[in-house]
Amino acid sequence: MSGHSQLSGRVAVVTGAGRNIGRAIALELAAAGAAVVVNARSNRDEVQAVVHEIEREGGRALACLADVADAEAVEAMMAAAVERFGRIDILVNNAALRREQRLEQMSFGDWREILGVILDGAFHCVKAALPQLRASGAGAIVNIGGLSAHTGAKHRAHVVTAKAGLAGFTRALAHDLAADRVTVNCVAPGLIGTARVAGTPEPAHHRRHDTLTGSRGTPDDIAATVRFLCGPEARYITGQTFHVNGGAFLG
Repeated sequence: MSGHSQLSGRVAVVTGAGRNIGRAIALELAAAGAAVVVNARSNRDEVQAVVHEIEREGGRALACLADVADAEAVEAMMAAAVERFGRIDILVNNAALRREQRLEQMSFGDWREILGVILDGAFHCVKAALPQLRASGAGAIVNIGGLSAHTGAKHRAHVVTAKAGLAGFTRALAHDLAADRVTVNCVAPGLIGTARVAGTPEPAHHRRHDTLTGSRGTPDDIAATVRFLCGPEARYITGQTFHVNGGAFLG
């Protein structure tokens, strides 16, 4: 955590924050002074561990289990955030499933499950948090996209479609919410070193890309970009997609 205070007094909701990029974002926003709602779908141990990390550093955090594909669960999560912290200023839509599956083996249920978490989840979270974001006066939404949304990838039709949809959702919301002083941006990570479930291989499309920097990024690289977009220095930035990928894709 970087130890600045530009988000002091703000409240952030970060979905999919129990591990990897989501965890790094939650820690970074907390280090910048925000109170953070740490969300995951089902792993309470992971979110509690992130909450404890934040609290050990003197920050404020709330663990909240909710499936973002479930509108009622999302509404309850946002209500819990307001009950605990009194407001919501920042929403980071990070929750995602990133499976690889051949199209001929993909059922409609498989397709809908991925879109339900990534795209429908972002919709539910924005809708539920919108009154608070509008009331903030300096609200910020950051959607976490992905490299494959811009390059394509084999065996990821559902993930590529959902992540590309997030970029479009970002641009649409930027128009809709500009008058409410809510900025909306997308961060597209690429080739980030993250912990994976034992036995799970690196995504195939990662192995087909190289970075100009010669190295993989870290979750902290993504978190720093998100923190900037949520802060006072980024109030003139909206509707944009930021590619954080070491030059693997030049947008």
